[in-house]
Amino acid sequence: MIALALASLIPTHSGDTFAAQFDLPNDDSTVVGKVRIVRPGKENTLLDIARRFDIGYHEITAANPTQDIWLPNPSIPLIIPSQFVLPPKPWKGIVINIPQRRLFYFPPPAKNKPEQVWTFPVSIAREGWSTPLGDTQITGKHKDPGWFVPKSIQQEKLLEGEVNFPTYFPPGPENPMGMLAMQTGFEGIFIHGTNKPWGVGMRTSHGCFHLYPEDAATLFQDIRQGTPVRIMDQPFAVGVYQGQLAMASYPPVGEYNARQNPFTRAILAITPWLYEKDETGQAKYLVDWRQVQELTLKSQVLPTPINPDAMPIEEALSKMPVEDYIWPPYGDDANTARPPRESTSPATPP
Repeated sequence: MIALALASLIPTHSGDTFAAQFDLPNDDSTVVGKVRIVRPGKENTLLDIARRFDIGYHEITAANPTQDIWLPNPSIPLIIPSQFVLPPKPWKGIVINIPQRRLFYFPPPAKNKPEQVWTFPVSIAREGWSTPLGDTQITGKHKDPGWFVPKSIQQEKLLEGEVNFPTYFPPGPENPMGMLAMQTGFEGIFIHGTNKPWGVGMRTSHGCFHLYPEDAATLFQDIRQGTPVRIMDQPFAVGVYQGQLAMASYPPVGEYNARQNPFTRAILAITPWLYEKDETGQAKYLVDWRQVQELTLKSQVLPTPINPDAMPIEEALSKMPVEDYIWPPYGDDANTARPPRESTSPATPP
């Protein structure tokens, strides 16, 4: 779906980059990160705050459905859904869960250091431009790509009324391909930055996966040609947190398994865990199926316990401390393919 003109094929690292990076659990847990509650302040948009915490548009809006995107109420604390259910094993290379709109990268373990996972929000394909599912690998790394717009996209833009849409974008911060691109073995499918980072987490691409520019820089510097890539369709992400099963639910992407009942899909995601036994031979995990069915009817990006005696998530959130959000808004020049200029924007502020 994408054609490139390459200015360079040499991976480089420039500027400060940040990502949500976590040590892998050393027990049975398959959930990383933590939920946070912050006071939004008076100047930041939801998109500013989401980007600081390395979460996408869909995550921040789903967690805070009553808040205005551009003018969040400063008196209402925001939920930061920076806790994530890891994909099913094997934990190797890159795994992208399309409904979750999130990329997980499991770098090769460093000597004498704990194994890690890095995770980034991504934009996914808009309707009619489905990304292939299955296994592939990184086949190339491209710095400062140029983009020859495919005829199919030119026609789409023309139908949308963009009669002057360019047929070629040179390398630079206004290039929709971003400034760093990682090519997969699926024809025309890249993992790359974007010149519209405020759209990360939306359905905006023509099959590729869009990253925040700073995340593209972080991933680009570490990834190697031949890194395995697994692209999956799992709207119900199930894992273990604090010894109990938890599930996050995302709107199913209609192009995949459109005819399958959501509750059935949730059951299939949970079933492997039901075979787990404790030391006495009893079922290790119990499930409140009514709670599961409720979760299939809505988007719940927070990993939610689904055991019968679980504390309601609303109650758990009400007991959490509220932090002051102290970061200023991003500047007007931040909506380009360049990483933000400031070097003090960690993905998870202290």
